[in-house]
Amino acid sequence: MSFLLTSLDRKLLRDLWRIKGQGIAIALVIACGIGLFIMANGMLSSLQETREAYYDRYRFADIFAPVKRAPDRVLAEIKTFPGVRAVEGRISAGVLIDAPGTTEPITGQAVSLPRIGRPVLNDIFLRKGRMLDPTREDEILLSEPFAKAHGFEPGDTISATMNGSKRKFEIVGLALSPEFTYAIAPGALVPDPFRYGILWLGKDALAAAFDLDGAFNEVLISRSYNANESDIIASLDRLLERYGATGAFLRADQISDKFLESELNQLATMATVLPSIFLAVSAFLLNVVVARIVDAEREQIGLLKAFGYSNPAILFHYLKMVLAITLLGIFVGSGVGMWLGRWMALLYQEFYKFPFLIFSLGLDTLAFAFTIAVTVAVLGTLTAVRRAAVLSPAEAMRPPAPAKYRQASVMPLWFSERIDQPTRMILRRIARHPVRALLTSVGLAFATAILITARFNWDSVLYMMDVNFNVAERQDLTVTFVEPESDKAIFELRRMDGVLYVEPFRSVPVRLRNGHIERRQSLTGLVERPLLSRAVNADLASLQIPRNGLLLSKALADLIQAEVGDVLQVDVLEDRKPRLNLTVAGVAETFIGTSAYLEIGALNRSLKEGPRVSGAFLMIDPAKQDAIYERLKDMPSVSGVGIVAAAQRSFNETMDQGIGTFIAIISTFAALIAVGVVYNSARIALAERSRELASLRVLGFTKNEASYILLGEIALLTFLALPIGCGFGYLLAWFLAASFTTELYQIPLVIELASYGYSCAVVAGASLVSGILVDREIGKLDLVVALKTRE
Repeated sequence: MSFLLTSLDRKLLRDLWRIKGQGIAIALVIACGIGLFIMANGMLSSLQETREAYYDRYRFADIFAPVKRAPDRVLAEIKTFPGVRAVEGRISAGVLIDAPGTTEPITGQAVSLPRIGRPVLNDIFLRKGRMLDPTREDEILLSEPFAKAHGFEPGDTISATMNGSKRKFEIVGLALSPEFTYAIAPGALVPDPFRYGILWLGKDALAAAFDLDGAFNEVLISRSYNANESDIIASLDRLLERYGATGAFLRADQISDKFLESELNQLATMATVLPSIFLAVSAFLLNVVVARIVDAEREQIGLLKAFGYSNPAILFHYLKMVLAITLLGIFVGSGVGMWLGRWMALLYQEFYKFPFLIFSLGLDTLAFAFTIAVTVAVLGTLTAVRRAAVLSPAEAMRPPAPAKYRQASVMPLWFSERIDQPTRMILRRIARHPVRALLTSVGLAFATAILITARFNWDSVLYMMDVNFNVAERQDLTVTFVEPESDKAIFELRRMDGVLYVEPFRSVPVRLRNGHIERRQSLTGLVERPLLSRAVNADLASLQIPRNGLLLSKALADLIQAEVGDVLQVDVLEDRKPRLNLTVAGVAETFIGTSAYLEIGALNRSLKEGPRVSGAFLMIDPAKQDAIYERLKDMPSVSGVGIVAAAQRSFNETMDQGIGTFIAIISTFAALIAVGVVYNSARIALAERSRELASLRVLGFTKNEASYILLGEIALLTFLALPIGCGFGYLLAWFLAASFTTELYQIPLVIELASYGYSCAVVAGASLVSGILVDREIGKLDLVVALKTRE
């Protein structure tokens, strides 16, 4: 095959072999950038395509309209609305599940299935077992994640309390549904399959349990292509108003789809930001290496031109070197990225409960990654390569002009006299090559910044949870009633043995209007000075709940562009549906969801009701919790019980599986950046200073002293890079916090000192490893060869 290679090609192979260590280090940095890009985009496209296929195959509804009770005949009228393609009326209600092996009351949701055939909308995926027998009312399908968490199989029995009546059911199948892709209990922070389950029953059985014979309490709608959703919703609200409708909403506001969409948006941001940093660093490294080779091969370039090689031939020769290293990085990065992308997509499939996964990584993604990597590499080295091409033969044959040495321009005399000679040599070299030193430090700073960004995700979420569980929500249990109850229910809770403190709350659906901006929202009534579930300000101090105005969360105030003193129109969407005009009395700091508060007594008076409550927050004696759980499960008015400690444990488990994996991947990639930068810088310095170091050894310097002169420069640049990297990391974290903030989560900018320390330690450790590798090369230095001078 050698006869197919030109002389320049053979020279290229020799050069690549000579710089194989540096080339591999640069290729690994490129591979990290390409791998991250392909991993993130592979996950993103796979989840998007899987979601679309899942929604389409199982006919996920476009519009949801909950009501109190509406007769089935209304469905025929809804079908006549312009733009409506399909309609499904069903029953959906909260239940309490009694699972063997645990005393905790488990919150569940019961959903009806049609008497005959499959659901027209929101169909189910039957994973195991069979469909319901329409002649039996004691059969259910159970959500697969809940069944797995408790070890249920088809043929097992389970008990559930529905509308105050406890019933036993036989599980005949395990199922999934697109509306429960992100199956999260009301008020929960993350999915907890152990404490939240979905039950599908025949419509007759569920109608009998909730007194809804010949009626439904939720309508699902699929719209036609290009149908006006706003018109459909307006028509629905007008028709269903008499039946206790609380307002129709789009799929985008359905809780499962909203969480999934938020996650996909975050993935899209990550797929852009981090790969850009890796590719920018790789361009810098390639530029340094190629510039060093061009400087070292001036005489060879002159000889090549003297023998007739043209400027384009020389240009293309060095570009081929750049492309060879880049293509190696693209090849490795593509393989790693596809593997990581599929692995992460499988993790997401398990977390989001997709019944199948369509791993989609189109050729357009690979082509775009290839194009970006090659473009960045070529542009990053174009200056150095062009310098080789335009160098004239006469100029190339002459050694480069020596640097000008002036002591005063390098460092002050008083400082120079106070440090030893090797340290002066280190500082003098940095001062005479400031751009190279700066770029080396910037490369290391980027590695530090990436690590800080990864740790920022962990720190900010931990801070959010600390505020939520230990400052704002300090209750042990949150009890929710089937329907608003009189305050007698609170007295009953207070009389329970082991209940230490009870705070009532009232929750009603409302529509807030501020000028032309409106938003569907839950309005929560709390006691004036709450001790358990509290609203807090930016300093985390508890706020008083106003009697004559609204207290809004900052996220909600920003969404509707409301400020303190503004008057909002508040349309209550249940019962008498009064219209209120309330002044914004204050703004609270919240990190999860959006909230609006009013003193509970004032809320009940505005609704023209007596002292009614939707639920209560409880502080209990842990020694008596099992007895309290049993009492709550036997109360017919209770539809759900949230256990704060269990929610916190579930969240921590989710954190370990999700963000922990992400930090491990990013830490590995960032360490490779540090190794690539330090190793290349040290190898280039060794090549440039080999004669100088050999001379020092001949003059009596020990091997350690020679190593100090070379590696001390790298250590100093690393030390200078760390604070720069901390600053870069803070700015990058600020950008990501702003990008990731949604109405579901408001990400605080929190970076712990330990995260700065961890990031600096990883970069310093990577630099140390690189230094050790180069130090071995110093020990192998051939003094005779190094001392030869090119004439």
